[in-house]
Amino acid sequence: MSNIILLIVCLLAGTMLRKISQCPANTPDALNGFIIYISLPSLALYHIHTLAITRELIYTGLMAWILFGLGAVFFYFAGKKLKFSRSTIGALVLVGGLGNTSFVGLPMIQAYYGSQWLGVGVVADLAGSFFVLSTLGIFAASLSSSGAVNIRNIFNKILTFPPFLALVAALLLKQVQFPEWFNFTLVQLGGTLTPLALVSVGFQLQLGLLKGETAPLALGLFYKLIMGPAIMTLLYVGILKNSGTVIQVTIFEAAMAPMISAGIVASNYKLNPPLISLMLGIGIPLSFLTLPVWYWLLKGI
Repeated sequence: MSNIILLIVCLLAGTMLRKISQCPANTPDALNGFIIYISLPSLALYHIHTLAITRELIYTGLMAWILFGLGAVFFYFAGKKLKFSRSTIGALVLVGGLGNTSFVGLPMIQAYYGSQWLGVGVVADLAGSFFVLSTLGIFAASLSSSGAVNIRNIFNKILTFPPFLALVAALLLKQVQFPEWFNFTLVQLGGTLTPLALVSVGFQLQLGLLKGETAPLALGLFYKLIMGPAIMTLLYVGILKNSGTVIQVTIFEAAMAPMISAGIVASNYKLNPPLISLMLGIGIPLSFLTLPVWYWLLKGI
């Protein structure tokens, strides 16, 4: 409950700051820059350094990759059919294809399934959502912003993306024990992600823009909150015949609201910022209503 209250407070704080004349219009740019260069790398270094992947959690790690890939295909063809702009399709691919498997996901797992299953959420977030964002997400954002396929430039952006560098460093240093003061610093810096990101979202959130973004917003939230987890249920349970709590929690994570970090990256590439703000600002509260439904549907698996 405390995390949910923090989400709401930070969103409201961002909307209030927009009304204060001392806060310049480019305030979100400064906040996003801090997140990408400080907050996200700190999170990657701390969590991935201690992450242990077991064979039974492979399905959990693959979930975000599958959802992102299917979402990219879905949004591309649906966006072309509905005559969405390239930047709008790119925004949907990133924000509609990746879920908030950490800050929203972990408290929800604890609330519905218990703290003993939080490890499943960590795998879904770090081996899944975060890794996808640092690789395929940057590829999609670069392609959507420029409209041209320059493999060298895109790979250069991926390889110089600060969170990706932190991820690689964490993997290379897994056998090295970090000193306590270093872990403490990483935790404190990584903890700034959600408050700053949500203030940034709230600052840019203008419900007056809803009219012009209704169709892409509805499409993005439909895939993220309903269609995506339904596909994962069909695949993991119906086709692959999996069952048990690990699979339940994995699909539950697939039903999470849009990923805040993906929104920050998409905004950094100027991929329809109003739509991104609406996806996060509306999608996160709406997920508080859809997640209990998914929990009830998954109970019998």
